[in-house]
Amino acid sequence: MRSYYVYIMSSPSRTLYTGMTNNLARRAHEHKAGLVPGFTTKYRITRLVYVEQTDDVRAAIAREKQIKSWSRAKKVALIESVNPQWHDLAEDL
Repeated sequence: MRSYYVYIMSSPSRTLYTGMTNNLARRAHEHKAGLVPGFTTKYRITRLVYVEQTDDVRAAIAREKQIKSWSRAKKVALIESVNPQWHDLAEDL
């Protein structure tokens, strides 16, 4: 069974990026190494601060879209509900 992950990455100044992947370790590495051109590289988004896992790709896509539509305050509350210190969760991958 394949796993899918909805994740939120942050920059040191807490600019946020929400994404979805089927390989969290690889994707976090790509963000950290600046291999993802565009927004995440421009704003140095390198810290994995939130993760959800599901076995349903459609559910992961829907959840990513849902979180992306939220206000910044709601995203911050979601992150802080499980990671109040904003630790880099990629260190545990």
